[in-house]
Amino acid sequence: MHRMSSTARACAATFIMVTLVGVLGTSTAFAVDSTGLGFHARDIRGGTAGAVRLTGGGAFDASTGVANTGGGFRCTESVGQGPLAGCQAGEGTHWHAETVLASTPFKCTSSAAESLKTATTGADTVVLRAEFFRAGDGNQASFTANVFVSTRDLAPDVAGVQNVWIQGVGCDFATTNLSA
Repeated sequence: MHRMSSTARACAATFIMVTLVGVLGTSTAFAVDSTGLGFHARDIRGGTAGAVRLTGGGAFDASTGVANTGGGFRCTESVGQGPLAGCQAGEGTHWHAETVLASTPFKCTSSAAESLKTATTGADTVVLRAEFFRAGDGNQASFTANVFVSTRDLAPDVAGVQNVWIQGVGCDFATTNLSA
């Protein structure tokens, strides 16, 4: 029996999602203002407890708020705060976007010294309201949280590049692609 490494599975999932972006991007459901999205983040963290791996893709229309975007997620360390509080290490199957948001306030860390910033949907950034699902919860979302994905660093006051964020969990560097 052949087993794929988690990195190979993540790369394969990203490839499939980016391929779907190409197909969905030409769909009449997403007319002229559609933007394709593909990304992979290995270690979103910064809150007091927890880390999440997040991969996704799809298409969205910022002018209408319609999002056909989703992917896989896994809590790699138990999350102890925010909307994903209670997600235990090893839990998580998939996520999907409910809607595109105009903007969201965010902090990458739980540090009181970090300034509050705002992520705004635009040519290089998308802010989403997302539902996250764990095995065993069926069609009922386990968690709902704001997320952003960007092609640029949205937290220059935090070390490294921070271009993906999950509300209450934190930020990370993600390999990203947004294309109109």
